[in-house]
Amino acid sequence: MGLVPPREHPGAARAVDEAARIVDRYVDVDRLWEIAQGAPAVCFDDLDRREEEPFVCPSRQPRIGFIRDSAFWFYYPDNLEVLEKLGASLVECSALNDRELPPVDALYIGGGFPETHAASLAANAGFRKSLREAVETGLPVYAECGGLMYLGKELIVEEKTFPMAGVFPLRFVLDVSPQGHGYTILEVDTPNPYFPTGEILHGHEFHYSHIPDWEEGRFTLAFNVRRGHGIHGKRDGLCHKNVLATYSHLHAVGAKGWAKALLGQAIYYKRNMLSEQSNEAPVVTDISGTSRRAFSPEPISLP
Repeated sequence: MGLVPPREHPGAARAVDEAARIVDRYVDVDRLWEIAQGAPAVCFDDLDRREEEPFVCPSRQPRIGFIRDSAFWFYYPDNLEVLEKLGASLVECSALNDRELPPVDALYIGGGFPETHAASLAANAGFRKSLREAVETGLPVYAECGGLMYLGKELIVEEKTFPMAGVFPLRFVLDVSPQGHGYTILEVDTPNPYFPTGEILHGHEFHYSHIPDWEEGRFTLAFNVRRGHGIHGKRDGLCHKNVLATYSHLHAVGAKGWAKALLGQAIYYKRNMLSEQSNEAPVVTDISGTSRRAFSPEPISLP
């Protein structure tokens, strides 16, 4: 952190190519693979492998979008892999280059440095507008750190103000020193679309931004921050409709229900949108058989 990200560095691809050349010249990769194949399996007692078993038939795969460009690039590869293994079809898009959000059933916005691309993000008004409108129709969105900042109304960098997506009517201001840095422990104590109350989440935060004009009682925050800084007053996890945005980055192993929750919301959203397009009555029963209103901001239980 603090270095130039690979997607912004012109020499990144050359460095990878050079590393590959050295390995090809000095390492017997085939022999190394043979040795690795003969090694005993590694077991992690705390990792439930059933979490990765697919339960979505290919013809009904929900499309989960994720923004990946030079502004938003921090994703644990494991998180994306688990979503795919569970049956999601991942759709990569760019808040910098795409004119609008592509057709998706849920959206995952990771971290990055939106402050270094604030002018370009602001200039892409079509993408910002389409994202904001999709949220109002109930699109499930999970956002972390830089993604949280992008969902705000404005981003202020060196006293210059740039419009963002406007999902939350909040201004984010960049400081010169970290406002939250280190491991986090979050207790879920408020209903939200992704995590049941009482669950404990472990993650990390590293952000330079803060909200200067926070209004007490105006926003729903799902997490009590046991360790870390969070968004405001030891609280984190901004909620709006089917959006949950947090400063903490979570890993799929440390938050085992996260992937199923995002996929479940995507499936539920997909079903309701299809019923609307076919002029059928809205679906009001979720995957577990529980009656509920469309796009209810509660976690959905999957098999």
